[in-house]
Amino acid sequence: MSAPRRPTDPSGLERYYVLTGGRSGPGGSASSLDVATLITSRAAAVPGMQHEHEEILRRCRDPLSVAELGAHLGLPFNILAVLLADLLDAGRVEARDPIPASDAGRGPDLALLEEVLSGLQRL
Repeated sequence: MSAPRRPTDPSGLERYYVLTGGRSGPGGSASSLDVATLITSRAAAVPGMQHEHEEILRRCRDPLSVAELGAHLGLPFNILAVLLADLLDAGRVEARDPIPASDAGRGPDLALLEEVLSGLQRL
């Protein structure tokens, strides 16, 4: 009987376990993250920082959504959310909704919608 084979590709589940320190999901301030949340770096990387944390800080110099960041890094949402939770708790990144709270309850611009409707009716 042969010994069980171990995966040689470090991009599997073992890698995710190591990246997150065994955590399966974010907690605290990162529990409200979704794919549209914008992430912006607030600090530079420091020596000895985990490579993925450095990449997040480097890529988020300009605001970047969690979905875009996950695509660039090739990480699933829940793994990325754990990494972002670490950076949020350390104050190294800022997370904000893509629509400012002051605009969220205002609704659509009715004048603009009426102009669009009028234009469509003329077609």
